[in-house]
Amino acid sequence: MESIQEIFRVGVGPSSSHTMGPRLAAQIFRQRNPVAASYSVTLFGSLAATGRGHLTDKAIKSVFDDGSIKVAWEPNQSLATHPNGMRFTAISPLGEVLEEWEVFSIGGGALRDEKFLPKPASIYKLTTMAEIISYCESKGYSIWEYVREVEEPVLWEHLRFIWVKMQQSISRGLHAEGVLPGGLGLARKSWSFYRKSQMAGATLQQPGLLSAYALAVSEENATGGEIVTAPTCGSCGVVPAVLKFVRERLPCSDEAVVRALATAGLIGNLCKHNASISGAVVGCQGEVGVACAMAAGAAAQLMGGTPRQVEYAAEMGLEHHLGLTCDPVAGLVQIPCIERNAFAAAQAVTCAEYALFTDGQHTISFDEVVAVMKETGHALPSLYRETSTGGLAAIYHKRTSEGH
Repeated sequence: MESIQEIFRVGVGPSSSHTMGPRLAAQIFRQRNPVAASYSVTLFGSLAATGRGHLTDKAIKSVFDDGSIKVAWEPNQSLATHPNGMRFTAISPLGEVLEEWEVFSIGGGALRDEKFLPKPASIYKLTTMAEIISYCESKGYSIWEYVREVEEPVLWEHLRFIWVKMQQSISRGLHAEGVLPGGLGLARKSWSFYRKSQMAGATLQQPGLLSAYALAVSEENATGGEIVTAPTCGSCGVVPAVLKFVRERLPCSDEAVVRALATAGLIGNLCKHNASISGAVVGCQGEVGVACAMAAGAAAQLMGGTPRQVEYAAEMGLEHHLGLTCDPVAGLVQIPCIERNAFAAAQAVTCAEYALFTDGQHTISFDEVVAVMKETGHALPSLYRETSTGGLAAIYHKRTSEGH
């Protein structure tokens, strides 16, 4: 299992798999073929189905600012390795093919191929939560201390940087107003939620603030702003919202938050390694569901929970998102994605609080829920896995096409 630095990446929205990944692939391909006269890329499967709404073509074309690349769309075809497949071609001035490259955007901004890209080093020998909990208990560790034992010291500087970037995305989102791009006419709500929460009593202030923080980051993502994948762009609002909310409520130090980020990253890493964090593979349960698990575990730790209580909180965060479909309206990372971040943030805090009222013992383990998420995701028809051909996306398309 690779470093948790792979889970937390700074980038621009709206999608880690459909925007960040393809842009990186385009950069790599152009650098490898600098003398080509022209380029083309064919997008397959989910990348083609929701690529326009996710700005995939614009992300790729931004690398080829001279207009030398053509983009083709094949939403009804998928390459064997992953639903988010791309095939780049470089053409010489004489019209000869210099290189053809198939590469896959596997979620969270990461890329995989069969030829050139090095696979991230595997540094974690323990790859299940049960193994990690057992090891921590034998050593008297918190979960973040196990991360410290495995990772290089540079990780902690990375996590401090990530926490700064998360707070900046919240701040920008809270002070922004207006309509989100894309044509849905969806107005930003975080500014309003934040202002109203300032005037509310204690009963409404806490949920208002938590929602405002999650909406702020998700709305920044929807506008192509800078955010942190946690574990993806589409679920980027959950972890920062929960960490900021808990930090203010307790309060706790920035260093405590950084340690909680380490725990959250390990939870996300386990989900990525043993299942997937790609909506095109397992639906939104792998994005917002995993983000909720990460945030719930981090919150439980910040609230003083034991490793078993942290595991229980994370288990509940994922369990209660099982079967969640990825059906973005018009292919945009807006409906239902933005609201889902706010609701998952609230769910994460509830899971952490619930776990702390227990001794951490429960019947279904985190590892078992991850396995069920993988099974459920593979059982979902493709129209519910980031293709915008079913569910809410289909209902909206039908209504608007009929002129309602």
